Amino acid sequence: MAALPVFTVVLLALGFSRGFQHHFVEEEPELVAGPSQYGSLWPLPQKVHISDVSFKLSSSNFQITDAKESSAGPSCNLLQSAYRRYYEYVFVGPKNQKRGRDQPAGPSEVTELQVWITSPDSDCDSFPTESSDESYELSVDQPVAVLKAPKVWGALHGLETFSQLVYEDEFGAKTINSTVISDFPRFAHRGVLLDSSRHFIPVKVILANLETMAMNKFNIFHWHIVDDSSFPYLSQTFPQLSEKVRNRDGYRIRYFLRYRPNSIVPTEHRFTSFETVPRFGIPDVTFPPPPPNRKSNPDIQKFMEQQGFGQDFTKLESFYIQRFPDTVVHVWMDNGSDKEMAKVTAGGYTTILSAPWYLDYISIGQDWQKYYKVEPLNFNGTDDQKKLVIGGEACLWGEFVDATNLTPRLWPRACAVAERLWSAKEVTDTNDAFNRLAVHRCRLVERGIPAQPLYTSYCPREYKGI
Repeated sequence: MAALPVFTVVLLALGFSRGFQHHFVEEEPELVAGPSQYGSLWPLPQKVHISDVSFKLSSSNFQITDAKESSAGPSCNLLQSAYRRYYEYVFVGPKNQKRGRDQPAGPSEVTELQVWITSPDSDCDSFPTESSDESYELSVDQPVAVLKAPKVWGALHGLETFSQLVYEDEFGAKTINSTVISDFPRFAHRGVLLDSSRHFIPVKVILANLETMAMNKFNIFHWHIVDDSSFPYLSQTFPQLSEKVRNRDGYRIRYFLRYRPNSIVPTEHRFTSFETVPRFGIPDVTFPPPPPNRKSNPDIQKFMEQQGFGQDFTKLESFYIQRFPDTVVHVWMDNGSDKEMAKVTAGGYTTILSAPWYLDYISIGQDWQKYYKVEPLNFNGTDDQKKLVIGGEACLWGEFVDATNLTPRLWPRACAVAERLWSAKEVTDTNDAFNRLAVHRCRLVERGIPAQPLYTSYCPREYKGI
């Protein structure tokens, strides 16, 4: 083998969503560096076979096109934009392999990637939801590679995978091996939470991280806009809530996401242990008082007496949760999250996990392994309970994060969460993951993302700075 380098969602945070303790981990055993049989694919597809037969790609001959049978053609701007973007990703770096258009392709050259949307409705004019079909099949042969997907969302993921298969041989020529991939996500909800309420985050920084999310097959951007520190959110319904926000920034971000396989979930917090989020809607500000204030609140005391709750505040929380239809419980509790997952799913609630994936915590050593080893279904419960877990989110809270350190703190640590939520449950080999992730991290750097190193290393093309 050649060497390879929407339904309405209500998120209810159980317990305090923010912790203040510092997490330190022991040094992990040293990993053995070496090439992976899967090259630098990240996250690892469900089924992948890479042969030792290799082909070349030339920037002057290669093109990404719509298959004749595809239900999405030139009018699908979402795909056409992606074709241009991924062509640039494939041929990033030296262009010394370019040649004139009049020179024919070689006998072992891939000249075309045909994208075939197989469903009559491509979803090209829609927005992604939790029920969107993100599956795809990719076959790399010469002279034509074929990417088949029922919907455009799978095609976008497949384009990323194709770009990850391309590497440079010892002479710097773009190369790809004969490959067959069948892929789909393990969990439907794969999110990243970014907090812009504690510090100002420029729009260009948010957009760069949204692009990086797509490179890692995340599909939910959980935007924590409002907290006790600030209220930088402009509501058209309640414009008096804020006078300082620039509404066009939010529009730019939503427009950007229109061309990526991501949804956006805006949230606010306001001194409470609950977090309510109508999808694409205005954050609900009708929260119960935070736990420290409940005992001293006469209205709460009166209400609990009327309901027969006594002093059991868990009954108050349950009453609050049950008021909402289509409830999704977001588990934040850092201590005993497995017990919390068991309790929530036993109550019949659809569930999202974030407790083990707080990336704002600073740890010693390669803490990505700690995030990578989390198994979302590792709790006592029936099969029916575990079917209620629709995924999770990596969270980067903003007390100590702004534009100066957001991106390197998030990546590639969030990549570990991405693979855990996308790939098969059996994909747990940290040594193989290290070898793929090290190259994937360099790919992010090559694409202009200042992702921090995993360990002592270097990239063929280092980050050039500001």
